[in-house]
Amino acid sequence: MYKFVLLFFVFFNPTVAALAADTSPSPVAAENKELKKARESIAKKDWPAAIVLLEPYTKNTANDADGFNLLGYSYRNLKRYDESLVAYKKALEIDPKHRGAHEYIGIAYIQMSQLANAKIHLDALDKICTLSCEEYRDLKKAYLAATNTTK
Repeated sequence: MYKFVLLFFVFFNPTVAALAADTSPSPVAAENKELKKARESIAKKDWPAAIVLLEPYTKNTANDADGFNLLGYSYRNLKRYDESLVAYKKALEIDPKHRGAHEYIGIAYIQMSQLANAKIHLDALDKICTLSCEEYRDLKKAYLAATNTTK
């Protein structure tokens, strides 16, 4: 029962969805109205609306890791995993230490039953987060829950 509750919390918690736990917005992202509207759509769990806003945003602001992370998050919540991985990888190409992108790509890999790939990002967060961080703790909980259910 505990495993079910933990998995439910990690994957379906509305607070987590509303926060879309990317790291604090970059200066570019903080000023952009399209990105603000996309965050509002994400808070409402309106993934298609967020994607409609984020696709052109990421094309026009190709150096914003937060935009790509949120795009990946939106795709992942529609179970469009291949597209989410592309977006997360682009976010990590822009900012290899983007904690939110590492967490979310790890969650995507867990949802795709690719635990070895999830572990890579868990290990990356362990190195990035000197004294631990929320993204590491959240991904670790999801990873441990997934490894316990596969045994």
